[in-house]
Amino acid sequence: MTTPQREPSPDSLQPQGGSAAAKLAASLELPAHAIVGGRSCPSVSGKTFATSNPATGEVLAQIADCGQEDVDRAVAAARRAFEGPWGRMSPADRKRLLLRFAALVEAHSTELATIETLEGGKPITDTSEIDLVETVGTLRWHAEAADKINDQLTPTASNIVSMVVREPVGVVGVVLPWNFPLMMAAWKLGPILATGNTCVLKPAEQTSITTIRLAELAVEAGIPDGVVNVVTGFGSSVGEPLGRHADVDAIAFTGSTETGRRFLHYSAESNLKKVMLECGGKNPLVVMADAENLDAIADHAATSIYWNGGQNCSSNSRLIVHSAVADELLELLAEKSRQWTVGDPLDPATKIGAMIESEHLDSVMASIETAKAEGAHCVLGGNRILAQTGGYFVEPTIFDNVSPTMKLATEEVFGPVLSVLRFSQPEEGIRLANDTPYGLAASVFTSDLRTAHLAARAINAGTVTVNTYGEGDATTPFGGFGLSGFGGRDKSLHAHDQYTELKTVWIDLQ
Repeated sequence: MTTPQREPSPDSLQPQGGSAAAKLAASLELPAHAIVGGRSCPSVSGKTFATSNPATGEVLAQIADCGQEDVDRAVAAARRAFEGPWGRMSPADRKRLLLRFAALVEAHSTELATIETLEGGKPITDTSEIDLVETVGTLRWHAEAADKINDQLTPTASNIVSMVVREPVGVVGVVLPWNFPLMMAAWKLGPILATGNTCVLKPAEQTSITTIRLAELAVEAGIPDGVVNVVTGFGSSVGEPLGRHADVDAIAFTGSTETGRRFLHYSAESNLKKVMLECGGKNPLVVMADAENLDAIADHAATSIYWNGGQNCSSNSRLIVHSAVADELLELLAEKSRQWTVGDPLDPATKIGAMIESEHLDSVMASIETAKAEGAHCVLGGNRILAQTGGYFVEPTIFDNVSPTMKLATEEVFGPVLSVLRFSQPEEGIRLANDTPYGLAASVFTSDLRTAHLAARAINAGTVTVNTYGEGDATTPFGGFGLSGFGGRDKSLHAHDQYTELKTVWIDLQ
């Protein structure tokens, strides 16, 4: 995921609703059934649950509320496809179908972006200019890699042929988050399908519709029935049965650390399936005294904490800044923050949309109140706004004078709330950066090359960016240390490794 770049938009907090996206949204027919074996089907029980627009609180659709029997049917369909046409298909033919799939997603990108904005509360400029662009690009990148990863011969005696070959792991369960539903689906689907696996996707219950539509497009692209299945529902009724299923060979999960731990238990208590976890973070942005162009740094800091309303596991929610430049940087950052317009996600002028649901809004506001009670100084924001819309909006918020022991400095808020910590020596800044059990991402700003290299090596995180905020691109692995990750990485060719098993084939020619 590259760093999102934006031009400042008009400073208006009033939802518009008259945009082209709003008009399209009013005309869309939203799919609501599970996708099993290439077919759209209701839950076996016939139950449904409501999914709502977080910007208005209005119900969008009644989604199939699936359970154990639905999971069993989807896993069986995935197994048939794996042992059938998909498992026997050549890498070149898989590539061809995956490229057709990516082209279809691109052709429907306006529709998909609008749906993601409706059910996720994300600004339409984010979903159309970032999320869909990366979704298509990720699918294409992994498709192109499908026939370019070679097996190996090892050096042996002349009468022995020794091969090390990769084989697909089999049926992969995929449990997706609500904050980037399409992008995270692509991050998983790309390497899973390119390496010849089949899958059962469980979208977050808040954002099921785009995943259902994605699976429909996979079928339309000619990917065999059962290769991509979607089972909608809740963690206890779908996620846990998927994690415990004896015919699921691997689980790929993105979400909270607390939920990620459960999948390790499910694996241990069932068939020891592979588990790949990408979990939360409490990521630092460290600004050294010699950092140049504080105005640009303020832009990066604002993007990091406000992009997607701070509902981003790689958001740099801790600004750790040298005291010599702290006041100037904070003044610039406050000015930049006012340019991050909060409002109707379908309005192209909006830069911060809604929190995903009322419970999450309450959690973010509770973190703000706790920070005030613990003595942090609220420099900017701190309020729920636009309550009259029925949506769940929080204004950009900055707290200064945050101590390392405050909850705001230690616990993930997952909202547009920044904590500022100050230091006086470079070593102290690095120590503060590492003062967390998480280790997903970090950023360092300095004009000294030596400091840049030393800090990047010293900070415990899966991705460390220097003089920028971002996550690399499709070629770079993404995942975390400590409580931020387990068992593998998303993106890059390294992601292909985790969805394959290594097999040694030893042939005696005598």
